[in-house]
Amino acid sequence: MKVLANDGIALSGQQVLEKAGFTVVTDTVAQDQLVNEINDKGYEVLLVRSATKVRTDIIDGCPNLKMIGRGGVGMDNIDVDYAREKGKKVFNTPAASSQSVAELVMGQLFTIARSTFDSNREMPGSGATSFKSLKKKYAKGVELRGKTIGIIGFGRIGQCTAQYAIGCGMNVIAADPFVKEARIPVQIGTQKLEFEIEMLSNEALYQKADFITLHVPMPADGKALIGEEELAIMKDGVRLVNAARGGVIDEDALMNALNNGKVAAAALDVFVNEPTPRIDVLEHPSISLTPHIGAATLEAQDRIGIELASQILEFYQVNA
Repeated sequence: MKVLANDGIALSGQQVLEKAGFTVVTDTVAQDQLVNEINDKGYEVLLVRSATKVRTDIIDGCPNLKMIGRGGVGMDNIDVDYAREKGKKVFNTPAASSQSVAELVMGQLFTIARSTFDSNREMPGSGATSFKSLKKKYAKGVELRGKTIGIIGFGRIGQCTAQYAIGCGMNVIAADPFVKEARIPVQIGTQKLEFEIEMLSNEALYQKADFITLHVPMPADGKALIGEEELAIMKDGVRLVNAARGGVIDEDALMNALNNGKVAAAALDVFVNEPTPRIDVLEHPSISLTPHIGAATLEAQDRIGIELASQILEFYQVNA
């Protein structure tokens, strides 16, 4: 029973598997060498994150591969339906990283509210010579408390984000075609409170929100969820966060909206054409940037590793 964790696995998960008798290899194999490596070494389980793509060539080329696991939520990099048709067990870790992504979103909300991402760029080079002008430049921030945040996609990550936003005093509205009603528990000190969330259509949310964060998969048709038409009906000066999928927001439309002031600022953790995002997006002064690290906390990686291991043990009916 051999496992190739091509994009790595937390030591916690690796140890669980090895204790149960599995051989776990964490060497990264180049995409074009995966079929040969899997067949030559007799791997039955392939674990990936976002870097490795598992398309039909790998699925067809590796008849002995039994399981394909994604350490994370979305499985856009795996041809899931095709793999399942071929009898492969395809699985992910939907609950493990919700808190980590939500905390990154909250950090980005604070930074785009006060432009600290840009002031951190400017201060090292100009702080000693242009302190007063920089102080004036960044003196038009806004507070989160009392503002309305619209959460598009109200699954685990969206609901976790709502808990944090409520704790910050924000008004939370959400849109999700699969969620008609929602009540969110929030722990504040020793008190556990419950809040009802107003569920709206996407269009109604766009019109009411001061901040918008997205937690949805890429639409099946490949078309961006937010483009020129959607941006046009948003509030002037809206601020956007995308820690979901590159392409959920049309990058051309976003750049235009930033340049004409319709969007005050944006925060992107994901990009079209990763791992080589557009240079003009990376250099835009009104975009706060992180390199797809939403789930990349030590705690989340541990949870992901354990959850991957647990599903493998269950499949093979092996006790930990």
